Amino acid sequence: MFEEKVAVLLDEALEENQALFLIDFKVTPDNKITVTIDGDNGVSVQDCMNVSRHIEHSLDREETDFALEVSSAGATAPLQHQRQFKKNLGRRLQVRTNGEKIEGMLESADDTAIILSWKAREPKPIGKGKVTVEKKQTIAYQDIEEAKVKIVF
Repeated sequence: MFEEKVAVLLDEALEENQALFLIDFKVTPDNKITVTIDGDNGVSVQDCMNVSRHIEHSLDREETDFALEVSSAGATAPLQHQRQFKKNLGRRLQVRTNGEKIEGMLESADDTAIILSWKAREPKPIGKGKVTVEKKQTIAYQDIEEAKVKIVF
């Protein structure tokens, strides 16, 4: 019941700012509430505070004691939501599928799949040596085991 009440409050808070979306939500048996959010334009400290306040001010600590933590998805956290892929267009990703790791530029992301592109060195079709070729691969979301943005300095 407590978890359901918090879930409704969380939904209300996210409806107030349509650019934000939920990544993870947990309530432990001892009522520690953990919320992880992301946004189409990133997440500010103020965004986290607004979500936290909406939940906290609607609950009565006299009725149920709780701890609340609202945070943004970290820069190194795996991408989990389709909207996270769409906001990272043009960035380098490392994607792990069933036993295969692919690193490339995220060219597109729609409702079913992503497209990565990269350059690879391959043997020339005729003669000795190698040639640089452009590669592209479409990967369905259901085939992605883990995807992370590669941070380049």
